[in-house]
Amino acid sequence: MRLSGDERERVFVAVADERRAIATLIDGLDPAQLATPSLCGGWDVKTVAAHLVSDFTDGFWGFLASGVRHGGMNRGIDALARHRARASAADIAATLRREADHRLSPPVTGPLSGLTDVLVHGADIRIPLGMAHRPDPQHVARVIDFLTGPTQFGFFPQRRLRGIALRDEDTGRTWGGGDLISGSGTSVMLALCGRAVALDALTGPGVQVLRSRLSPIQRGYGVNG
Repeated sequence: MRLSGDERERVFVAVADERRAIATLIDGLDPAQLATPSLCGGWDVKTVAAHLVSDFTDGFWGFLASGVRHGGMNRGIDALARHRARASAADIAATLRREADHRLSPPVTGPLSGLTDVLVHGADIRIPLGMAHRPDPQHVARVIDFLTGPTQFGFFPQRRLRGIALRDEDTGRTWGGGDLISGSGTSVMLALCGRAVALDALTGPGVQVLRSRLSPIQRGYGVNG
Protein backbone atom coordinates (compact mmCIF):
# COMPACT_ATOMS: atom_id res chain seq x y z
CA MET A 1 0.00 0.00 0.00
CA ARG A 2 1.23 3.49 -0.81
CA LEU A 3 1.94 5.78 2.11
CA SER A 4 2.20 9.54 2.08
CA GLY A 5 5.41 11.12 3.28
CA ASP A 6 3.84 11.93 6.64
CA GLU A 7 2.51 8.37 6.98
CA ARG A 8 5.92 6.90 6.24
CA GLU A 9 7.45 9.16 8.86
CA ARG A 10 4.94 8.04 11.49
CA VAL A 11 5.68 4.40 10.69
CA PHE A 12 9.43 4.90 11.02
CA VAL A 13 8.99 6.70 14.35
CA ALA A 14 6.76 3.88 15.64
CA VAL A 15 9.36 1.27 14.64
CA ALA A 16 12.13 3.23 16.35
CA ASP A 17 10.10 3.60 19.53
CA GLU A 18 9.40 -0.13 19.71
CA ARG A 19 13.04 -1.02 19.07
CA ARG A 20 14.06 1.19 21.98
CA ALA A 21 11.39 -0.35 24.20
CA ILE A 22 12.57 -3.86 23.34
CA ALA A 23 16.19 -2.86 23.96
CA THR A 24 15.26 -1.64 27.43
CA LEU A 25 13.31 -4.84 28.07
CA ILE A 26 16.21 -7.07 26.98
CA ASP A 27 18.60 -5.14 29.22
CA GLY A 28 16.44 -6.06 32.20
CA LEU A 29 16.12 -9.80 31.59
CA ASP A 30 18.05 -12.51 33.40
CA PRO A 31 19.54 -15.55 31.59
CA ALA A 32 16.49 -17.73 32.28
CA GLN A 33 14.17 -15.12 30.80
CA LEU A 34 16.38 -14.69 27.74
CA ALA A 35 16.23 -18.46 27.21
CA THR A 36 12.43 -18.57 27.50
CA PRO A 37 10.77 -20.02 24.36
CA SER A 38 9.11 -17.19 22.46
CA LEU A 39 5.86 -17.31 20.51
CA CYS A 40 7.95 -17.53 17.34
CA GLY A 41 8.51 -21.25 16.91
CA GLY A 42 12.06 -22.45 17.50
CA TRP A 43 13.38 -19.14 18.82
CA ASP A 44 13.94 -18.14 22.41
CA VAL A 45 13.49 -14.55 23.58
CA LYS A 46 17.12 -13.63 22.92
CA THR A 47 17.01 -14.99 19.36
CA VAL A 48 13.88 -12.97 18.57
CA ALA A 49 15.70 -9.84 19.70
CA ALA A 50 18.71 -10.88 17.61
CA HIS A 51 16.44 -11.24 14.57
CA LEU A 52 15.32 -7.64 15.04
CA VAL A 53 19.00 -6.67 14.85
CA SER A 54 19.42 -8.85 11.76
CA ASP A 55 16.59 -6.92 10.10
CA PHE A 56 18.88 -3.96 9.57
CA THR A 57 22.39 -5.43 9.90
CA ASP A 58 21.72 -8.12 7.27
CA GLY A 59 18.67 -6.62 5.58
CA PHE A 60 16.49 -7.84 2.76
CA TRP A 61 19.33 -8.69 0.39
CA GLY A 62 21.24 -10.45 3.14
CA PHE A 63 18.11 -12.49 3.85
CA LEU A 64 17.89 -13.45 0.19
CA ALA A 65 21.55 -14.46 0.01
CA SER A 66 21.25 -16.51 3.20
CA GLY A 67 18.08 -18.08 1.82
CA VAL A 68 19.97 -19.24 -1.26
CA ARG A 69 22.72 -20.73 0.91
CA HIS A 70 20.32 -22.50 3.27
CA GLY A 71 17.61 -23.66 0.89
CA GLY A 72 14.84 -21.15 1.52
CA MET A 73 14.11 -17.70 2.91
CA ASN A 74 12.86 -18.89 6.28
CA ARG A 75 15.88 -21.14 6.79
CA GLY A 76 18.17 -18.34 5.75
CA ILE A 77 16.66 -15.84 8.16
CA ASP A 78 16.72 -18.42 10.92
CA ALA A 79 20.44 -18.96 10.36
CA LEU A 80 21.13 -15.23 10.47
CA ALA A 81 19.13 -14.77 13.67
CA ARG A 82 20.98 -17.61 15.37
CA HIS A 83 24.28 -16.11 14.25
CA ARG A 84 23.34 -12.70 15.67
CA ALA A 85 22.16 -14.38 18.89
CA ARG A 86 25.76 -15.42 19.61
CA ALA A 87 26.32 -11.84 20.75
CA SER A 88 25.64 -10.98 24.35
CA ALA A 89 22.20 -9.74 25.31
CA ALA A 90 23.79 -6.43 26.27
CA ASP A 91 25.29 -6.08 22.79
CA ILE A 92 21.98 -6.97 21.12
CA ALA A 93 20.15 -4.38 23.21
CA ALA A 94 22.83 -1.76 22.56
CA THR A 95 22.62 -2.33 18.79
CA LEU A 96 18.83 -2.10 18.82
CA ARG A 97 19.06 1.18 20.72
CA ARG A 98 21.89 2.62 18.63
CA GLU A 99 20.24 1.73 15.31
CA ALA A 100 16.63 2.33 16.41
CA ASP A 101 16.14 5.02 13.77
CA HIS A 102 17.28 2.78 10.90
CA ARG A 103 14.59 3.10 8.21
CA LEU A 104 13.70 -0.39 7.11
CA SER A 105 11.77 -0.42 3.81
CA PRO A 106 12.24 -3.65 1.81
CA PRO A 107 11.26 -3.86 -1.85
CA VAL A 108 7.53 -4.51 -2.42
CA THR A 109 6.53 -4.61 1.25
CA GLY A 110 7.89 -1.21 2.23
CA PRO A 111 8.06 0.28 5.75
CA LEU A 112 4.89 -1.41 7.01
CA SER A 113 6.64 -4.77 6.94
CA GLY A 114 9.12 -3.37 9.45
CA LEU A 115 6.32 -2.14 11.70
CA THR A 116 4.62 -5.53 11.46
CA ASP A 117 7.83 -7.34 12.29
CA VAL A 118 8.64 -5.30 15.37
CA LEU A 119 5.10 -5.27 16.79
CA VAL A 120 4.56 -9.01 16.36
CA HIS A 121 8.00 -9.89 17.65
CA GLY A 122 7.47 -7.55 20.58
CA ALA A 123 4.55 -9.79 21.51
CA ASP A 124 6.64 -12.91 20.87
CA ILE A 125 9.01 -11.69 23.57
CA ARG A 126 6.62 -10.19 26.11
CA ILE A 127 3.71 -12.62 26.24
CA PRO A 128 5.69 -15.75 27.27
CA LEU A 129 7.35 -13.63 29.97
CA GLY A 130 3.95 -12.63 31.35
CA MET A 131 4.42 -9.01 30.31
CA ALA A 132 1.76 -6.77 28.82
CA HIS A 133 1.97 -5.95 25.11
CA ARG A 134 -0.12 -2.87 24.34
CA PRO A 135 0.97 -1.25 21.09
CA ASP A 136 -0.82 1.84 19.82
CA PRO A 137 -4.19 0.70 18.36
CA GLN A 138 -3.73 2.92 15.31
CA HIS A 139 -0.36 1.34 14.57
CA VAL A 140 -1.90 -2.12 14.91
CA ALA A 141 -4.75 -1.19 12.57
CA ARG A 142 -2.21 0.00 10.01
CA VAL A 143 -0.42 -3.35 10.32
CA ILE A 144 -3.71 -5.18 9.68
CA ASP A 145 -4.23 -2.95 6.63
CA PHE A 146 -0.87 -4.21 5.40
CA LEU A 147 -1.47 -7.86 6.29
CA THR A 148 -4.79 -7.88 4.42
CA GLY A 149 -3.46 -5.90 1.46
CA PRO A 150 -1.73 -6.74 -1.81
CA THR A 151 1.86 -5.97 -0.77
CA GLN A 152 2.00 -8.41 2.14
CA PHE A 153 4.72 -10.91 1.31
CA GLY A 154 6.44 -13.53 3.44
CA PHE A 155 4.28 -13.25 6.54
CA PHE A 156 1.60 -15.84 5.71
CA PRO A 157 -0.17 -17.22 2.62
CA GLN A 158 -3.03 -15.05 1.38
CA ARG A 159 -5.35 -18.06 1.32
CA ARG A 160 -5.38 -17.92 5.12
CA LEU A 161 -7.80 -14.97 4.89
CA ARG A 162 -10.18 -16.46 2.33
CA GLY A 163 -13.80 -16.21 3.48
CA ILE A 164 -12.93 -14.46 6.75
CA ALA A 165 -14.00 -11.04 7.99
CA LEU A 166 -12.01 -9.24 10.67
CA ARG A 167 -13.16 -6.68 13.21
CA ASP A 168 -10.79 -4.68 15.40
CA GLU A 169 -12.76 -3.75 18.50
CA ASP A 170 -10.15 -1.16 19.51
CA THR A 171 -10.69 1.03 16.45
CA GLY A 172 -13.99 -0.26 15.03
CA ARG A 173 -12.23 -1.07 11.75
CA THR A 174 -13.27 -4.06 9.63
CA TRP A 175 -11.60 -5.96 6.80
CA GLY A 176 -12.71 -8.66 4.38
CA GLY A 177 -15.95 -10.58 4.19
CA GLY A 178 -17.20 -13.93 5.42
CA ASP A 179 -17.05 -15.64 8.80
CA LEU A 180 -16.35 -12.96 11.40
CA ILE A 181 -13.39 -12.81 13.76
CA SER A 182 -13.66 -10.07 16.37
CA GLY A 183 -11.37 -8.90 19.15
CA SER A 184 -8.63 -6.48 20.04
CA GLY A 185 -6.49 -5.36 17.14
CA THR A 186 -3.42 -6.89 18.75
CA SER A 187 -5.09 -10.30 19.05
CA VAL A 188 -6.28 -10.12 15.44
CA MET A 189 -2.79 -9.17 14.24
CA LEU A 190 -1.13 -11.97 16.18
CA ALA A 191 -3.65 -14.59 15.09
CA LEU A 192 -3.19 -13.66 11.43
CA CYS A 193 0.55 -14.13 11.88
CA GLY A 194 0.16 -17.64 13.24
CA ARG A 195 0.22 -17.05 16.98
CA ALA A 196 -2.43 -19.56 18.00
CA VAL A 197 -2.41 -18.33 21.59
CA ALA A 198 -4.18 -15.18 20.37
CA LEU A 199 -7.16 -17.16 19.07
CA ASP A 200 -8.45 -17.68 22.61
CA ALA A 201 -8.93 -13.91 22.95
CA LEU A 202 -11.05 -13.71 19.78
CA THR A 203 -14.72 -14.44 19.13
CA GLY A 204 -16.89 -15.31 16.16
CA PRO A 205 -17.39 -18.19 13.74
CA GLY A 206 -14.24 -17.30 11.84
CA VAL A 207 -12.03 -18.23 14.79
CA GLN A 208 -12.35 -21.95 14.18
CA VAL A 209 -11.87 -21.43 10.45
CA LEU A 210 -8.62 -19.60 11.08
CA ARG A 211 -7.51 -22.12 13.72
CA SER A 212 -7.87 -24.92 11.17
CA ARG A 213 -5.61 -23.05 8.76
CA LEU A 214 -2.72 -22.35 11.10
CA SER A 215 0.33 -24.52 10.72
CA PRO A 216 3.09 -24.71 13.32
CA ILE A 217 4.88 -21.37 13.28
CA GLN A 218 7.83 -21.45 10.94
CA ARG A 219 11.12 -19.87 11.74
CA GLY A 220 12.30 -17.10 9.54
CA TYR A 221 10.66 -13.94 8.34
CA GLY A 222 9.61 -14.34 11.80
CA VAL A 223 5.99 -13.50 11.90
CA ASN A 224 4.80 -16.16 9.51
CA GLY A 225 3.09 -19.37 10.46
